[in-house]
Amino acid sequence: MSQVGAYEAKTHFSQLLDRVAKGEEITITKHGVPVAVLAPVKKRNRKAIRTAIEAIEAFGKRHRLDGLSIREMIEEGRM
Repeated sequence: MSQVGAYEAKTHFSQLLDRVAKGEEITITKHGVPVAVLAPVKKRNRKAIRTAIEAIEAFGKRHRLDGLSIREMIEEGRM
C-alpha cells in the first residue's frame, strides 16, 4: 500500500484514481499521519443481496399487522 501526502493527492488525484482502478490501495496522509484510504470499490455480491431480499419478503408474508397501521403502532409505543 502506497502513502501519499494530502497536497500531492490533491495535485495528482486523477493519476491516483487510475492506480486505484487497477487495484492499488493508497493511504493519504496529512503531516505524516494517515487520514484516508483510496481503495477500489468492492463488487456487489448479487446472490447475497437477492437472498436477503427474499428473506425479508418471506418474513413479511409470515408476519402481518392485522389491520394496524404504522401510525397506530407508533402512537401505542409512545404511551
